[in-house]
This record gives sequence, structure tokens and C-alpha cells, in this order.
Amino acid sequence: MTLVVFYEKPGCGTNARQKLMLERAGHTVIAKNLLSEPWTGERLRIFFADTPVSAWFNPAAPRIKSGEIKPEAIGAVAAIDLMLEDPLLIRRPLIEADGQCCAGFEREPLPSLLGHRDLDDVQGCTHQDASTTPCPEPR
Repeated sequence: MTLVVFYEKPGCGTNARQKLMLERAGHTVIAKNLLSEPWTGERLRIFFADTPVSAWFNPAAPRIKSGEIKPEAIGAVAAIDLMLEDPLLIRRPLIEADGQCCAGFEREPLPSLLGHRDLDDVQGCTHQDASTTPCPEPR
């Protein structure tokens, strides 16, 4: 099967569920902390490919939910700078598998790795009260 490098927010219930899906499909998952990874702009940019800049952002990030940051009004360079400063803004998980990279759980190579099943139900935040309270800070 495939080796999947999975950049996650530690303690995220959605990321835990996504990793389990990959493992149950027979893949080897190496989880890494998205928040403490030593990102560079060039390396981070690879995960977003040709998706719109607004899709690079984690819609559940506190600064997005509060309206402080409006992803649809930000250019690519500014978006990467913001994400390097505050990794909670990065859409997750970031995935490396089979020579491909992606941000989020619905883009290739994930559908192929999981037998092309519908992945919409495992992309959104599973944190209860996610609309009003943020997830606990990672330890």
C-alpha cells in the first residue's frame, strides 16, 4: 500500500478520523505536527497547486471565523506569509503520498487512496460547538 505523510493539528478529531480511514484502507500513515513543522513559503505552496487562494485557508481557524481575515480578498504571497506566521490558518490536513501533495481531504491523491468514495463527510470540523467555540489549543 502507500506511505502517507499526514500533517495534522494534534488533538483534532477530524484529523484523527481521517488518519483512521487511511489506515483501515491499508496505508501507512506518518503523522506530523502541522503547527510545528518548519515550513518555508516555497514548500507550503506546493500543497495548494492550482486551487483558488481562498481554498488554502482553514475555514474553522479562529481568525477566519471572526472575520479578521477574509481569504477571498487575499493574494497568494500574502496568504503564504499569513500561514507561515499562523499555521492554524492552513487548510488541513496537508498530505504527501505517491509523489503528490494536497491540502484538505477531498483532493487527489486521497480519493484514489480511499477507493474514490465520497469524502465530503470527513472534511468538516467534528468539534462540538465549532461554530461558537474554538478547539482547545494543542499541547
